[in-house]
Amino acid sequence: MAYSEQTVTSIQKWSDKTFSFTTTRPQDFQFENGEFVTLGLKAEGKLIARAYSIVSNNASNHLEFLSIHVPDGPLTSRLAQIQIGEGVWINSKTTGSLTLKYVQPGRTLYMLSTGTGLAPFMSLVRSSETYTAFERIVLIHTVRTVKELAYKDELESLQGERLIYVPTVTRETFHTPVRGTELFKSGELFAKHQLPHAHPEYDRIMICGNPDMNKDMTDYLKQQGWTMTNHRGIGNFTVEKAFVLHHE
Repeated sequence: MAYSEQTVTSIQKWSDKTFSFTTTRPQDFQFENGEFVTLGLKAEGKLIARAYSIVSNNASNHLEFLSIHVPDGPLTSRLAQIQIGEGVWINSKTTGSLTLKYVQPGRTLYMLSTGTGLAPFMSLVRSSETYTAFERIVLIHTVRTVKELAYKDELESLQGERLIYVPTVTRETFHTPVRGTELFKSGELFAKHQLPHAHPEYDRIMICGNPDMNKDMTDYLKQQGWTMTNHRGIGNFTVEKAFVLHHE
């Protein structure tokens, strides 16, 4: 695995806990929309690296990442202080289970995310390939505070017949003050947006969030007859487990 040093070209602070940044893109760097890569900083000559989903789509000439800031986190406490023009080390190898090849094509693609788990879905909704594979995309993003709704303005501007953006906030006053998973399970999501109920035969689901949400939705979907993509084959829902690394 080869790392190359790339330059930070922009920084966006979303809240006191979340920020995003862009870097130059390594020459010959290839990835599928929805994948993640390990990136890091060098401290005292040692590389501290973690997995980060790529926010930018693969047609962009830069790379973009969304990060949480953990005050005592070995990497994020340093990343939160980084300045434009400074260097970040990025691996050449990408991977992940939230690409289009990890779910069968279908009617509606539901993306359920919490916090910085939004990152891979930004890459996918910014790509025309996703809209070719599905008739409609429903992106659900659950956070604790309104400021943590990263990319809200961009997502609202992309919203239309093909993309439905559903932000939810659990710890502040907001028009949708419930968890996205509850909207999905109760059926309120479908009623509110005049959608047919999600069906394993026609629809597909991608999940990226905190481990509790991942497990909760995985258990629920399996009970409802959905099949998870794994080494045995492509199913109708897929989960990104690497997201837990974003919190270190």
